[in-house]
Amino acid sequence: MITTILWDIDGTLLDFLAAEKAAIRSLFRDFHLGECTDEMLARYSAINRSYWERLERGEITKTQVLIGRFHTFFGQEGLDTSVAEAFNEEYQLRLGDTIVFHDDCKPIIEALHGKVKQYVVSNGTIAAQMKKLRLSGLGEYMDGIFLSDQLGVEKPNVEFFNKVFEEIGSVDRKTVLIVGDSLTSDIRGGNNAGILTCWYNPAGVEKTTDDHVDYEITDLHQIYSLL
Repeated sequence: MITTILWDIDGTLLDFLAAEKAAIRSLFRDFHLGECTDEMLARYSAINRSYWERLERGEITKTQVLIGRFHTFFGQEGLDTSVAEAFNEEYQLRLGDTIVFHDDCKPIIEALHGKVKQYVVSNGTIAAQMKKLRLSGLGEYMDGIFLSDQLGVEKPNVEFFNKVFEEIGSVDRKTVLIVGDSLTSDIRGGNNAGILTCWYNPAGVEKTTDDHVDYEITDLHQIYSLL
């Protein structure tokens, strides 16, 4: 029986790509960088993903991710790389302005409130994630929020989850389920922590890692069947 759900935010409960697109395009205007096309956004997303994957492997720091991705992106696009740090600072705040729910998930989180314990587990920055949780209203239904910047370690590191469980208190890890879209962060992290894993895979992409997946869903409403 599942008693506790650890929810990822970006790409799981909320549409991160929609927020990313809106934030970057608005900042391109503010920083007078010209038009940011769909093709440019696609190139940025690939760069961004590669930086986060390097962080998950422990190769670079969070600061190197946040600034380095924009430095690389601007350099490849022939833009001024010196604004990368300032751009990122504004980007963290702007990310929380666009709230798009996956699968109209807010009623799901609300319905589960009080029936199972629900916690946020995210590698996103404090500024961005707290604003998203406040504006989306999701935060009020959570029993706790665990962000890597606060814990000092990132998913999928087992120490991230050990610190979560230190705060949660006594719970049978066999009754804990992590739900997330990332095989290398959420699912691998769940494997490292010895808890159940649910891969949110709405696009039905092929699994490309050896990480063990207990459940795979394409719509968040399917979470009910797991409970």
